[in-house]
Amino acid sequence: MKAIELTAPRLDAFRAATVPTPDPQRGEVLIRLRAASLNFVDVAVASGKYPGSSFPLIPVVDGAGEIVGIGEGVSRLALNDRVIAHAKPRWIGGRPRPCEMTEMRGVTLPGSLAEYVALPANAVVPMPANLSFETAATLPIAATTAWNAMRSADVGPGSVVVLLGTGGVSIFALQLAKASGGTVIITSSSDEKLARAKALGADHLINYRTTPDWDAKVLELTNGLGADLIVETGGSATFARSLNAAAPGGTVFVIGFVTGTEATADLLPIIIKALKVLGNNTGSVSDLRDAARAIAAARIEPVIDKVFTQDQAAEAYAHMAAGGRHFGKLAFALEW
Repeated sequence: MKAIELTAPRLDAFRAATVPTPDPQRGEVLIRLRAASLNFVDVAVASGKYPGSSFPLIPVVDGAGEIVGIGEGVSRLALNDRVIAHAKPRWIGGRPRPCEMTEMRGVTLPGSLAEYVALPANAVVPMPANLSFETAATLPIAATTAWNAMRSADVGPGSVVVLLGTGGVSIFALQLAKASGGTVIITSSSDEKLARAKALGADHLINYRTTPDWDAKVLELTNGLGADLIVETGGSATFARSLNAAAPGGTVFVIGFVTGTEATADLLPIIIKALKVLGNNTGSVSDLRDAARAIAAARIEPVIDKVFTQDQAAEAYAHMAAGGRHFGKLAFALEW
């Protein structure tokens, strides 16, 4: 089969390759991949900043396609089913064990820039009927993470959600929060991106370039109470402000480190306000299934900023690595 390989931890080290087509073993299905989508973890792998990878590897964690082969013992799936491939095929549900966390497509296992992939049947999820392959391919990491953020704070009518930036997780969280009846405050350095977020339903917009003390603005907008949920994507430069902007009993859902991984924070806000600071590393197959069902039920259309072909891998990675250039997700339409 045809594939794209990443030959070294460099953003320009991609090559076209021909590799053996996998055979589905007992309990597995063979998927013809039709689309993929980029996440920050993909850039981290290609930059040598994510542990566990050896090169060459087939990159890109997230992907979607159709089943073209079925191994023995598989009964709940059929040929031509349109499915989403989970990022961590051994993490089916519940609290993860170490072995379930370390095996990840596009990192330690073959990723999505290939014609085919063989995966355990219980590691794939049906595509929502309203989605294309490209939009479905954006769900495994970003939508699952956003869904778990909503659940961590029991977001519902009246909940206040703060989103930092307009990347894939933030935009999914915006759509899911609005579908749940929440009020959304979103930050960005771009007024154009804030306008796009408003069109998707964002209630309050904060440009953190012109309003660097955005946490004080959140408190002002909430009559001093703060937010029930803050999806913390920034890292070291934003963490302390997220603690300040959270309401008593609120949740700071930590998923990103765009500005760095080392943060200094005052423990008093966490203690006095009884905050829940929760780290997240995507989610299980069960979480992805729930996220896909919620997206289907709410008729949410994932937001894709730009679509690349597999031969434009270096361009796509450079686009994401530049930071702040995209709104929502970047995707690949696989055209072998």
